[in-house]
Amino acid sequence: MIFVTVGTHEQPFNRLIETVDTLAGNRDIDEMVYMQIGYSTYIPKHCKWVRFLGFDAMNKYMRMANLVICHGGPATFMKALSFGKRVIIAPRLKKFGEHVNNHQATFLQEIKRNGYQLETIVDMKDLAELLKDEYIEKTKFVSHNREFVKRLKKEIYSL
Repeated sequence: MIFVTVGTHEQPFNRLIETVDTLAGNRDIDEMVYMQIGYSTYIPKHCKWVRFLGFDAMNKYMRMANLVICHGGPATFMKALSFGKRVIIAPRLKKFGEHVNNHQATFLQEIKRNGYQLETIVDMKDLAELLKDEYIEKTKFVSHNREFVKRLKKEIYSL
């Protein structure tokens, strides 16, 4: 199963929801997709969906998923990574009316600049390529949680 989550921010994230739904409808995704669509106004036609999930249900779907596709909120993608899941992160962008600024993209760029390997997409056209079976099979999750916590503590103590 693929689990897609856009979080609880009050602006729609139609760009991600519609892209995944279209890929499922075109059979570019051949497994079940369950979506948490939040305030998105696009309603999926080819995927199961719900607007919001509570904490326990969110954890349940993340644990069940083979892959988590999510917005760029750190709590969301860090939770998926902590469950050992492969994650594709699509930051919400201001120019599409998905957020008030581009802090998700900026934060992800900074994390990647510091050596953390995160799979991120900005252009939704790139999602189809990442979902190809060959790519999924070649990608192996490597946890960097300890190193992240160590660096975060160092930053906090330096303030």
